[in-house]
Amino acid sequence: MVNKNPKVPHHPIMPAAASATLTQYCPDLEQWPARWQVYDHDIAVGQRVVAFFKPFLLHLLSEKLATKTLHRHRDHLWMLGSELIRKRHEDTTFNQMPVEQAIAEMIEEEGGPLIWPSITESQQNAFDATCRKLYKFFNSHANPVR
Repeated sequence: MVNKNPKVPHHPIMPAAASATLTQYCPDLEQWPARWQVYDHDIAVGQRVVAFFKPFLLHLLSEKLATKTLHRHRDHLWMLGSELIRKRHEDTTFNQMPVEQAIAEMIEEEGGPLIWPSITESQQNAFDATCRKLYKFFNSHANPVR
């Protein structure tokens, strides 16, 4: 069953090494909210999305995945954040939800939201793989999303 009331797992201050590695992996992470922005209030929402993604990004780094795989997951998270901002403008239900809950509504065991026609079927499959991994992380992690 999908947990529809997630919370960001609590992570105390990030060690300097993890912060530096995350910055190397996602040098523009702090600019994602501005890149997703449609209206001024989107910046705050985007910042909450980035905060929600950081524990997962750190988890991916800890898995010692190939650089190409890490970059693919990073790029798919960027797409998911962008899709959330878009959905908030099109669907008032999403606009009323906390970011964590909205993301939980968008992803599931089978994947993520349909990005078609913007991407090919194989690209959608790869995006879904990242969404499945994110879903699994936040639903089976030591600090599960509730």
